[in-house]
Amino acid sequence: MGSRGATALLSRANRMKIKLQSTLEASILEIEDVSYQHAGHAAVKDSANAGETHFNVKIVSPKFDGQSLVKRHRMVYDVLADELRSGLHALSIVAKTPQEAAQN
Repeated sequence: MGSRGATALLSRANRMKIKLQSTLEASILEIEDVSYQHAGHAAVKDSANAGETHFNVKIVSPKFDGQSLVKRHRMVYDVLADELRSGLHALSIVAKTPQEAAQN
């Protein structure tokens, strides 16, 4: 089994964590599955990965330096494009630079 097959066996949250960590070099990365809050939603019912459709993501990355909030979100969506095509329905994203995170 190749690495793609092994990755497919991981939960969506674990796949997302691996992709975001490796691509955006996150110093903080929190992924929370909140799909249970959307149990009656059509996307959850129709998903092959039922229960893994809605997530909250908090990510701190030096790659966000100098990027607008929209660009930061686009970077996260681009990294997770395969997940979005395969049943990931919604993301709530908090994307900060290390400097912004240190101020809180």
